[in-house]
Amino acid sequence: MGRKEDNIKKAQAIMTQLPQIRNIGTAAHIDHGKTTLSDNLIAGAGMMSEELAGKQLMLDFDEQEQARGITINSAAASMVHEVEGKDFLINLIDTPGHVDFGGDVTRAMRAIDGVIIVACAVEGVMPQTETVIRQALREKVKPILAINKVDRLINELKVTPEQMQERFVKIITQVNELIIKMVPEEFKGEWKVNPANGTVIFCSAYHNWAISVPYMQRTGITFKDIYDFCANEDQKTLAKKAPLHEVTLDSVIEHLPPPDEAQKYRIPHIWHGDAESELGKHMINTDKDGPTMFMVTKIVIDPHAGEIATGRLYSGTIRRGHELFVIGMPGKNRTQQVGVFVGGDRINIEEVIAGNIIAVSGLKSAISGSTVTSEEDVEGFEKITHVSEPVVTVSVEAKHTKDLPKLVEVLHSVAKADPSLVVEINHETGEHLLSGMGELHLEITEYRIVNEWGVDIKTSPPIVVYREGLEKHAGPFEGKSPNKHNRFYFKVQPLEEEFIKAIKDGDIPDGKIKNSKEHARLLQDLGMEKEMAKGLYAVNGTCMLLNATKGIQYLHETKELIIDAFNEVVKMGPLAREPLIGAKVMLVDAKLHEDSIHRGPGQIIPAVRNGIYGAIVTAKSTLMEPKMMVYVNVPQDVMGNVTREMQQRRGTVEDMTSEGDMTTIISKTPVAEMFGFAGSIRSATQGRALWSTEFSGFDRVPHELQDKVVREIRERKGLKPEPPTADYYQA
Repeated sequence: MGRKEDNIKKAQAIMTQLPQIRNIGTAAHIDHGKTTLSDNLIAGAGMMSEELAGKQLMLDFDEQEQARGITINSAAASMVHEVEGKDFLINLIDTPGHVDFGGDVTRAMRAIDGVIIVACAVEGVMPQTETVIRQALREKVKPILAINKVDRLINELKVTPEQMQERFVKIITQVNELIIKMVPEEFKGEWKVNPANGTVIFCSAYHNWAISVPYMQRTGITFKDIYDFCANEDQKTLAKKAPLHEVTLDSVIEHLPPPDEAQKYRIPHIWHGDAESELGKHMINTDKDGPTMFMVTKIVIDPHAGEIATGRLYSGTIRRGHELFVIGMPGKNRTQQVGVFVGGDRINIEEVIAGNIIAVSGLKSAISGSTVTSEEDVEGFEKITHVSEPVVTVSVEAKHTKDLPKLVEVLHSVAKADPSLVVEINHETGEHLLSGMGELHLEITEYRIVNEWGVDIKTSPPIVVYREGLEKHAGPFEGKSPNKHNRFYFKVQPLEEEFIKAIKDGDIPDGKIKNSKEHARLLQDLGMEKEMAKGLYAVNGTCMLLNATKGIQYLHETKELIIDAFNEVVKMGPLAREPLIGAKVMLVDAKLHEDSIHRGPGQIIPAVRNGIYGAIVTAKSTLMEPKMMVYVNVPQDVMGNVTREMQQRRGTVEDMTSEGDMTTIISKTPVAEMFGFAGSIRSATQGRALWSTEFSGFDRVPHELQDKVVREIRERKGLKPEPPTADYYQA
């Protein structure tokens, strides 16, 4: 216990020495051993018992995580590691591997500067490995690679030393191919992983040993020794000769950047204010005396202290009792406690300076993704863009009427803590809708509402969230205001693929247009005509609103109302009241009453809405369904059962690869057909299948099914079964 307390004291002392801090994470495909690795790093640093490390799963301190054996929440922990007589502070975030919790990984990447990508030596590079590498590089987070479960390769697959080396080369090559493909231009040659310099670690997190080429050169241990220790089942001796924490943390300290170095290239990427401004310079220089700029990446609910905002402090110092603003929210928030996480414990301290990952209580207005600052009017950090979208919804009701007010409060807290969840409270029907990334995501959330918040709930069977898209061009379509004094003419067409990609990559920011010249330049670079690009009004999801008119009197006075109506249409399309995607909406003409009293919201919004809806219906809107890439790894003798199972679920087999007697079947399957898949695949393969999924976007619902599905959705929402025609919007 003394060692832990000693380390906490050391950690507090190093917090002010930026070159001696590393903010890192672990990320990988599910079950590749991230949490076991993180546990052993913490144990090695003296923060928990070494016997329990890897078995206790200290960072899976949530009861559901321990019951299911998976990581659900990203968990933060700080530890101290010594290299050549110098102490370093390592702030570590352990992230989930299950695709349903990918949002947590994306948010964690915003707080860290370096990441250990963990890949299983037996399974190799898997779909989620590719996703987490993409998530890291998109945030300019530098990777190193840990090839885990090497002992299983030797003891279970009985590979020879030569085959082992071949397997390693294959994994390293695949990881480097992904890095080369996705790495930011400025780090093209630098960020590849290379065993020779120690950016690749070979380990068994469960048995607590690791090795790297520099460590071999220093100690004389060879790959042959590793092979012999594993084959002779003497991994305890190996763990003493090559301790996991020492080898891994040495590599982290040598190859991953300290905050003062990383913020120089990360700030211009995650904050789009003026880098030459005073605030920009304070953040780029990680200045403890600058204004406070704190990015919240997670809200943790503590039963005693309430909401704890965890995230990265990029500039300034946060002390207890500080008054801070949350950008976009009214009023000030007063900080109550400031601290750091050590596994499940939160250690409170008086103040923390820029460059650290910290936990702050008292920021009541903050949600994950908020910018917290000491200045009132400043540019916030860039919105965190998620790889996946909520595609499954359940309706939630309180079992007892007395719990209804509490349920509303709890749902707001749940959405605050996990922005990958979307909570919609329909005040007309009294229905509460909860949308998440998948069945498991919603199951866990329901469990928490009942067990952690103490509200008994009833939920509907899960339903799929569809999207609406366009088939072709249409318009101009006239939308008239109820008083007939204002008319708007709209054209619509599917938005070109290059613009959709730029929005998804964050190159074209979502929301109202703040810097119109900058946006116009971006659109022109992507091939839009200059005049059209200058008229960009708003971007919502993958939909764009453009003003293509010239010299219309009073139009600028109605601009905000036009944008509001456009946002309403994007939220609920005409076909089934599902969100609209991939649409380019152009205002091509307008006739407005000269008297502003006849141009109020009650006139302009319905006119614009009807004009856009009418154009969409004329352009033939289509229903788009979410799809999953399903990866199933099975012995060849049950391969037929798997392909049959996928085909019954409207899945199309995209690829098949074989290695030894195992086959990996990759298919693209609608989310609507994936309910109950876990049980079916288990019985179809007698439990011999390993499978995982990855969100792969939206595709059109087959033509023959569209009318039936649209009718079902409309009836469920209490609408007329038949969608409206263009005539309906011409009134």
